[in-house]
Amino acid sequence: MEDGTTRVWRKSSASNPQGNCVELAMLEHGRVGMRNSRDPHGAVLDYPAVALDAFLGMVRDGALDER
Repeated sequence: MEDGTTRVWRKSSASNPQGNCVELAMLEHGRVGMRNSRDPHGAVLDYPAVALDAFLGMVRDGALDER
């Protein structure tokens, strides 16, 4: 999904038609934008790509699971 700039917003192919999803886009300077697919004109959270990659790795590894 384009937002009128060169950004291409992506969401999971498993997302539901109601759009209750998080969308991600590559931004400038090695950063990633994150937004709510139900509010595409709303706020965009801006993270360093390396920080988001580390967070997703922790999720995959179960490091954030309750013990």
